[in-house]
Amino acid sequence: MNKKNQAEIRAKIQLAAKNLEGRLPESKKHPSGRNPYAHIPKVIISVMGKSYKDLDDDQLEEVLCIVEYCDRNPF
Repeated sequence: MNKKNQAEIRAKIQLAAKNLEGRLPESKKHPSGRNPYAHIPKVIISVMGKSYKDLDDDQLEEVLCIVEYCDRNPF
């Protein structure tokens, strides 16, 4: 992924994570609360198979859809 697309994704992740603060369900693994800034990149890795930085530029829209989904549906 080129630097411009990486920056766009990172900005979207930051906005979505800010919106998710305090909205992620509680977890026994995270007694002091879950980190939405780490949650979204982990979701991207789990869906796409690798970090958004390692994806092709033509997958930009797919990654942005994942970020948007995470923002609308905290899990």
